[in-house]
Amino acid sequence: MTLNTFNSALKDGDFILLIDRKERQYLRRLTRGKVSEIRGVRIAHDEIVGQEPGFTLGDRAQFMVLRPRLIDYVILMKRGAQIIYPKDIGSILLWADVFPGATVIECGLGSGSLTLHLLRAVGKEGKVISYDRNRDFARTAIRNISDFMGAPENFIFKEQDAYLGIEEREVDRVIVDLPEPWSVVPHAALALATGGIWLSYSPNAQQSQQVVFALESSKSFCSLENFEVLQRFWTIQGPSLRPDHRMVAHTGFITVARKRK
Repeated sequence: MTLNTFNSALKDGDFILLIDRKERQYLRRLTRGKVSEIRGVRIAHDEIVGQEPGFTLGDRAQFMVLRPRLIDYVILMKRGAQIIYPKDIGSILLWADVFPGATVIECGLGSGSLTLHLLRAVGKEGKVISYDRNRDFARTAIRNISDFMGAPENFIFKEQDAYLGIEEREVDRVIVDLPEPWSVVPHAALALATGGIWLSYSPNAQQSQQVVFALESSKSFCSLENFEVLQRFWTIQGPSLRPDHRMVAHTGFITVARKRK
């Protein structure tokens, strides 16, 4: 899938998002000659190929057929490691100030959810270099990336342990999603250009506290910030207006710092 085909006719090999009348979502990949079955409904892919996104499929409009957004793909794609959720990814991109043309070191590839957003943010002129020593997780992540984006030339994977070092120098951003991000701090201090940004993502408070201690002790970083992101949806149905009974509360802490001279 490429960005410039988002609203064009659906073709063989594209991902589609099927939404039923109860707003349940299903991710499928179009394959000529294939028939998918969803909740007892048989769906012939040949009936979808060539159509434009937004049409309804089946008797009594059983499914709306759309091209998935990146956020849809990330939530529904296959996983190896736990993903970073969209509510946190948005803040990561903003607080790390990931810009077109940036060189980003990603420590911990996970299932590729953050990587996909980083690749989109840096653009063709930028570069994302991902370190991960777990071959099985990396294999799943790389497949997820290639399924959605093809084989991006600006993505480099290194089957290496970021705890042992980062080879690159004068990079713009170092983003860490590992169990012990504090172990990467000295390597990030060497890799980042002056003014570059460190950002780490940690599930629990003790991890984020230890990261802050490591950043402060290194004397290489300043402007430390630590926060979490909470997300609550609201239901609007006619005159009814209320917050949802469930919310996406804590998922992780984001720690940001700048490389000082």
